[in-house]
Amino acid sequence: MANYKFDASKMDEIIKKVVDAINGSKKEICEIAEGARKEHKNLVAELELLKTEAAELIKEVDEIEKELQNSRKKLMVVNKNFEKFSQEELKQAYEKADNLRIELVIKREKEKYFIKRRNDLEVRIKEVLKTVQRADNLMAHVGVAMEYLCGDLINLGNQIEDMQQRQVWGFRIIKAQEDERQRVAREIHDGPAQSMSNVVLKAEICEKLIDVDIEKARFELQNLKRIVRESLVDVRKIIYNLRPMSLDDLGLVPTLQRYISTFQEENKIDVLFKSRGSISDIRSVISLTVFRIVQEALNNIRKHAKANSVSVNIEFIEDKLRLSINDDGVGFDVESLKVKHEDIESGFGLFSMKERVELLDGEFNISSRTGSGTRLSIMIPLKQNEGDADENN
Repeated sequence: MANYKFDASKMDEIIKKVVDAINGSKKEICEIAEGARKEHKNLVAELELLKTEAAELIKEVDEIEKELQNSRKKLMVVNKNFEKFSQEELKQAYEKADNLRIELVIKREKEKYFIKRRNDLEVRIKEVLKTVQRADNLMAHVGVAMEYLCGDLINLGNQIEDMQQRQVWGFRIIKAQEDERQRVAREIHDGPAQSMSNVVLKAEICEKLIDVDIEKARFELQNLKRIVRESLVDVRKIIYNLRPMSLDDLGLVPTLQRYISTFQEENKIDVLFKSRGSISDIRSVISLTVFRIVQEALNNIRKHAKANSVSVNIEFIEDKLRLSINDDGVGFDVESLKVKHEDIESGFGLFSMKERVELLDGEFNISSRTGSGTRLSIMIPLKQNEGDADENN
């Protein structure tokens, strides 16, 4: 039996090293894919701008050709009847024809450059798309490898008696991690990354306008300042969603008050928050768990419940924390949700809450009926052994 434990721990250690190596590779692939997507977006924008400029140039060339044709006709008339025109008129006619020919040559050279640049951009766009596709394929293969490694083998030990259930939770954890990473990546891509791209474009516009039209340059700088401010707000929101610093600075109750106030403003759902009692020192893992449960519960209500009002009550009773969350939404059948608990796609938000509470030796109860709203009731002991839960959960 001792040898079995030793082998299992060694296997865990080896697999963890493999997983760390794969995660490192996965991060690099993500960076490559994200860089390629940004480059693709910039190239497409540049190609569209180039097409617009090319269309304008073609119009200019057509106009110059017509003007040159008229100028040549006038020269023919002048040459046939030169005695009717003064020396100055003859000179102007020849100079105008020469200037138009020179301008036409320059414009046609520029047109050739545009065509070459357009072809180069189209080739680069195709190459970048291939890079994105290859990176996505690699990500899919790495994800499969991670599922196999983390599903059954990570943290192998005698503590898990039901290996099938452990595998399900392993996949759920991996999916939750990947969903969170995808959410953060999407928020950064759709928010700050887009804003920074706009900043670069606006800066280039300002650079071109500064010596041409100072008022337009000032207007573009004002837009640039607005974009940077909005980007800063987005970055702060992303950071707050990852880990609200106010939990450490202000405490649990003020952080919940702030979050609920923001939730009401953004979603137009009435949320009544009440707190009773207080405690001077709550373990960080408990504060974060309670905050995440409230966050996940309100998220579910916003997405699924169609509720008009919600109540969130938190009580500190001796050495326990009691949390209840009620809504007047459409509700659901709890029993049907329990039947589908093996499916990693179904009700993971609720199972995630339940697991968080149970890791802290707490109690998690949910009651709901179709058409009658939902009630969450949670009890968490405030005093725990040091080994009961990981502070980083």
